[in-house]
Amino acid sequence: MGRGRKKAKATKIARELKYADLGTDLARLQTELNTNQSAGDTHRLTATHETDSDIDDV
Repeated sequence: MGRGRKKAKATKIARELKYADLGTDLARLQTELNTNQSAGDTHRLTATHETDSDIDDV
């Protein structure tokens, strides 16, 4: 295949992927995002942050 045909085929495939309806499960995505957000909030509450004075004490 020549460069022109190869590029045209790649462009065609890229357009198909860009505009294809992949059937994203938005409810599952929302649940996953909420779960990750809740876990991140818990981590922030339980995490301890070292200060410069804590490091100097070593």
